[in-house]
Amino acid sequence: MTPHRRRTTLSALASTTLLVALAPAAAAAPSPDAVIAEVYGGGGNAGATLTTDFIELSSPSAVSLDGWSVQYLPAAPSPTSRWQVTKLSGSVPAGKRYLVAQGKGGGGMVALPTPDATGTTNMSGTGGTVALVTNDQPLTCLSAADCAAVPAIRDLVGFGAAAVREGAAAPTPSNTTSVARKADTDDNSADFTAGEPSPENSKGERPGGGEPGPAPQKARIHQIQGTTRLSPLVGTQVIDVPGVVTGVRAFGSSRGFWFQDAQPDSDPRSSEGLFVFTGTTTPNVKVGDAVLVAGKVAEFYPLASGETVANTANQSVTQLTDAQWTVQSGGNAVPAAELLKPDTVPVPIAPSPGGNIEALALEPAKFALDFYESREGMRLRVDDARVVGATDDFNALWVTSKPGQNPTVRGGSNYQSYADANTGRIKIESLIPFAERPFPVANVGDRLTGTTEGPLDYSRFGGYVLQAGALGKHVAGPLAPESTRKQREHELATATYNVENLSTKDAQAKFDRLAGAVVRNLAAPDIVALEEIQDNNGSTNDSVVSADETLRRFTDAIVAAGGPRYEWRQINPVDDADGGQPGGNIRVAFLFNPKRVSFVDRPGGDAVTPVTVQREWGRAKLSASPARIAPADPAWQASRKPLVGEFRFPAQGPLQRNVFVVANHFNSKGGDQPLHGRIQPPVRSSETQRLAQAKLVRGFVDSLLKAERNANVVVLGDLNDYVFSPAVQTLLDPRALAAPMDRLPTGERYSYVYEGNSQTLDHILVGSRLLKRANLDVVHINAEFHDQASDHDPQVVRFLPRTGVDWFDDLEELLHNLLP
Repeated sequence: MTPHRRRTTLSALASTTLLVALAPAAAAAPSPDAVIAEVYGGGGNAGATLTTDFIELSSPSAVSLDGWSVQYLPAAPSPTSRWQVTKLSGSVPAGKRYLVAQGKGGGGMVALPTPDATGTTNMSGTGGTVALVTNDQPLTCLSAADCAAVPAIRDLVGFGAAAVREGAAAPTPSNTTSVARKADTDDNSADFTAGEPSPENSKGERPGGGEPGPAPQKARIHQIQGTTRLSPLVGTQVIDVPGVVTGVRAFGSSRGFWFQDAQPDSDPRSSEGLFVFTGTTTPNVKVGDAVLVAGKVAEFYPLASGETVANTANQSVTQLTDAQWTVQSGGNAVPAAELLKPDTVPVPIAPSPGGNIEALALEPAKFALDFYESREGMRLRVDDARVVGATDDFNALWVTSKPGQNPTVRGGSNYQSYADANTGRIKIESLIPFAERPFPVANVGDRLTGTTEGPLDYSRFGGYVLQAGALGKHVAGPLAPESTRKQREHELATATYNVENLSTKDAQAKFDRLAGAVVRNLAAPDIVALEEIQDNNGSTNDSVVSADETLRRFTDAIVAAGGPRYEWRQINPVDDADGGQPGGNIRVAFLFNPKRVSFVDRPGGDAVTPVTVQREWGRAKLSASPARIAPADPAWQASRKPLVGEFRFPAQGPLQRNVFVVANHFNSKGGDQPLHGRIQPPVRSSETQRLAQAKLVRGFVDSLLKAERNANVVVLGDLNDYVFSPAVQTLLDPRALAAPMDRLPTGERYSYVYEGNSQTLDHILVGSRLLKRANLDVVHINAEFHDQASDHDPQVVRFLPRTGVDWFDDLEELLHNLLP
């Protein structure tokens, strides 16, 4: 629960070990009465069952604690370290316990029984010192020798890498284990053992109502897993659970092994596989070992930062903690892996009662999430699988068991509606040591030929994961970055590109790749709307808001790549007011080629002044250009504001026409519940703000069309939502805005790939007058590839040369404007 809990490097561990070895041991006499009986600092941490740290005292005779205290010191105190004091009162009953509750974390599921005293100290789960002191004045000793000479210290325990301790330190506990006393020889190492936390107050109450827990019971895996998402035996100590080891996770902070019952029951709802959690300890078992396992049944919820078990939408993993096992034999055949065929996993993703589905009986033949839950921990297999999500930075990729399910033209799985989640998708990670078999570096459309198989896990990153003990052979596909054609002389080309937090802090290589894409892949559009331009020092959180250095470096890189000398227009935001990466002052910006288009600069636009539409000689004009749409409206709270610009095409000549361009970057989907979660249907909380943003942009477009019925309008950018979403649908109207992407083949409508779903977050919408001449191209250069300059694909729309119909429209517009 303390911020200093983190992965320890070997050098840091060596330094700590040396410090402990050199520190002299304390030599105080054993306490005549009250002692520290148990210490637990993992409360509320990842994997913990209990929500709260605690210290437990005991005494063979009744002892008054009025005026006493318990005090805590970090494992490696500095000269400025201070003991943290919790005052006590009342007494320890003879032969019983006294419970002191300390800091509470965000995880865990089980509260302590009513404590006898309460503090707020966040103790480390792995190392520190606790002292029982006969007064409540903070101790000042910072070494074992000095503390041994303090008469007020009645008892002391240093655990893990603690420098202050009696004798050698007690064992290192964890988020799921405490250190508990078994003797009092004033040698912490001999006096304490690590094991399951067992808090008890002076009334003999324990967690869950105060009664002693049930006696351990024999069980098989399917009895532990049950027929819903939660184990009917959660919290129960089970013994003699038989199975064969099917996979071992020997890395990270969530190590353990999977085992599977070779004698399954006949109920398709109950899984025959189970994970045994061993924390940071690599279990001494091998695939093929027949084992009997004992442990405590728990439900582990993978949590994002700031989440708790109560508010997470993620599902849980049923597992055994504090486990012990006996290997009965080795080299046994593992249970056969179930092959995922195209018709194996149901198409509907989950029941949708409008809330938590954990208590519902599983229906694996009807719903995809139920199918996977009924196989949690069991061996699954995919053969000759097509990759639908490229390898990420964490050595994971996505394949599909349903190659015919909504395929894109380039090998992905197209996400077409909330009702069709592409349930053939499954994430692949590897249990194979990297030195033995590097993880495949794959793009969308590649294949893993042969067999990929292993136990089924669950992660907050993507849901159900096949932890591969065998990986198919990676065969690269034909996927290559696309390039669009050059616009013709009388075509206006307008593009949108999310350049992913671009700032001067980025390496020149990123600028060069993005610039090369603008020149070669996008064929140097006349106008480019950029999303995620940051200020001149990027994530440095200071008062800098200007982005001129970022944009100058980008436009210089475009020239170096053989492109035109673009000019830019943008508006600096109010410092830290537009969301995005803290300190980055993210914004949208226009680039334009002045040889092809001109920009109408009209003063008055700034970070807080809203643009209005005016009418002059029957035409629409902006009150300021560039400008922002309703920047003070609550819809833009902590979000990027749209940038409006008035352009003229061509740059010169009698055929010039005004073109109004609105660049957008709507609020992100952060906070939305996942497709794979326990809440169905998922709550899309971020959608409310995007809907409000869409209404404002639509209102601005309507005001343009009211002033000039056939105004040339382009609304584009990263709208962070799908074409079928309420937000985008709010923008669309046959009389106002249309989506040229709707005219593309279904398998080409995407610009982003997330968890194996190819989807559209970036959009170019055009006014009805332009639609008939609009030619849209989504240029796939990033989203499907493991090596990306950005996580978004750009897109460009070209407007075909004017026709005789346009002159008729102009005449009609002129008559319309002249009539009263």
